[in-house]
Amino acid sequence: MTAVAQAQKKASALQVAKAVFWSFLGIRKRRDYDADSVQLKPQQVIVAGLIGAAFLVLGLILLVRFVIGNLA
Repeated sequence: MTAVAQAQKKASALQVAKAVFWSFLGIRKRRDYDADSVQLKPQQVIVAGLIGAAFLVLGLILLVRFVIGNLA
């Protein structure tokens, strides 16, 4: 598929979430990165990154409260 054909194809919310998730882990295939750089808009990535960061922070807070609660 050419870059022009990929540029016309919009990324779904699931594709954006998947790209942000793998980026959080630091694991990205070069092929997937190239496809994402053509399909994803910066606004999509920023919003998904903020949502992902919020989930990560909330998950860590809940984990710490759970561990501390079990120690008492």
